[in-house]
Amino acid sequence: MNVKYFALSAAAIAAASFSAHADGANASGEMEKCYGVAMAGENDCAAGAGTTCAGTSTVDYQGNAWSLVPAGTCADLELPAMDDGMSRMGSLEPLMRDLPKT
Repeated sequence: MNVKYFALSAAAIAAASFSAHADGANASGEMEKCYGVAMAGENDCAAGAGTTCAGTSTVDYQGNAWSLVPAGTCADLELPAMDDGMSRMGSLEPLMRDLPKT
């Protein structure tokens, strides 16, 4: 086996491995900020006034805290209904729901 053939084979195997792990909903790998979908302490950033960043949300599904999700999936994430029975959805903009009590 010559070196050129080996290098080509290795590159093909690596490419196949990476594509096998790509998310079917977002094969491009692009991510977007989705507000209101993180559990308390599990946000990626932006958790409102008085917080520093990642992991600082204090309320489940806090509307002003975001997490990165595959692009195009934010509004389609299945989230539990709010206490009043209204549906809860992710948003590409900060939300005024599920905010910590001050």
